[in-house]
Amino acid sequence: MSLKSLLMPVISRKFLSRERLEKLRMRAEHKRVAQRDAHQLHYFHQVDDPYSALAAASLPMLMARYDVRLNAHVVGPPPDSAAPERDKLVSYSRRDAQLLAQHWSLMFQHSGTQPAAQHVQQATCQLVAAIRNDRFTEVAGDISSRLWQDPDQLAENSLAAAGQAEAVQHLAASNSLRQRLGHYLGATFFYAGEWYWGIDRLHYLERRLQALGASRLGVVGQAPELMFPPHADLQRSVKIAHPVTIDFFVSLRSPYSAIVAPRVFALGRRTGASVRIRFVLPMVMRGLPVPSSKRRYIALDAAREALSRGIPFGRLNDPVGRPTERGLALVPFAERTGQGETYLLSFMHGVWAEGLDAGSDRGLRRIVERAGLDWGEAHAALADESWRQTAEDNRAELLSLGLWGVPSFRVGGTAVWGQDRLWAVEDELLKGDSECSLF
Repeated sequence: MSLKSLLMPVISRKFLSRERLEKLRMRAEHKRVAQRDAHQLHYFHQVDDPYSALAAASLPMLMARYDVRLNAHVVGPPPDSAAPERDKLVSYSRRDAQLLAQHWSLMFQHSGTQPAAQHVQQATCQLVAAIRNDRFTEVAGDISSRLWQDPDQLAENSLAAAGQAEAVQHLAASNSLRQRLGHYLGATFFYAGEWYWGIDRLHYLERRLQALGASRLGVVGQAPELMFPPHADLQRSVKIAHPVTIDFFVSLRSPYSAIVAPRVFALGRRTGASVRIRFVLPMVMRGLPVPSSKRRYIALDAAREALSRGIPFGRLNDPVGRPTERGLALVPFAERTGQGETYLLSFMHGVWAEGLDAGSDRGLRRIVERAGLDWGEAHAALADESWRQTAEDNRAELLSLGLWGVPSFRVGGTAVWGQDRLWAVEDELLKGDSECSLF
């Protein structure tokens, strides 16, 4: 066991703990009160980003609910290091934003392609001018809607537009601020040291503002209804006449895969759907870079998500490299003995919640034996390299669905990416089955 594997669980447990988060929040609030400052909310808007279009549409409601001062910034797309599969990301974001809009009854339509460069530039100049004139909240949603649905209508907008030089200067300053504060995406909100990406994470921001007494609505001590509440997982068994298979594309190095794994298997049990484990190698082990700002945000966000759902997480031991290879080598062995689910959950819990070193025999043996598997047989199975071809086949299948990241899911005609899209998997399982009933 290396010094790194010894120290990482200790350091990560402290860094990702709820106690540390609460201390940082308290310190930020004490500073704000001492300086007699307003609640300052930064919003970073990427003009040609579908998620930013949804976020912009939500701003008037957000500002009506909370007594905050909005500092809007127009930014460019993420750097190449944070978007290694940019074309796939851009294409999928349109599809996913359409799904989100339908789910939340928001308006988002697109032609199937990105807006033309001249229209993006036109919208950018209008939004930069709107920020200068303190009208961003008022007009951003409308400009985004025009850009995506009928960009020719941008010219009909009565808003004054910033000049090219002013727009370029604004984007450069905004990109620099976003990087300095520690993020890389558009559709992101930053409040007092904490990031919230897209409308999926606004409920955390709302709860935080409510706790600080920044609500404009509702009775004191009674929190108003959230704009986009997190999905509550199915808790009751559902009898489906014709349950289908859930393809679960998973990486052992993905914290989001770790925190969704118990939920997807629980959904399978409650609906009768089988869960097929489709493991792939981590991006970094496939030559795709993950910059430090991205790793940091993902770790903090995964910890926040796990905490909200009561899933143990945070005392981690990064399984990149040999630990992942050893872990994947045993998935086929575990599945042959009928313990695929139990083994995967044991591995994820061990690596991401207990800090076990899966690269050592001691750590991996603990993972294996509590899953009900024989260590001697498992140790012998480590020599079987056939899992590598399976991982590559799964990766090719994932790409054929227009996806590349994990966790991803396919069920019926639905293929989605992200642990916060499990509701879409549930919807697909339940829809259209006339014999579906609770019991």
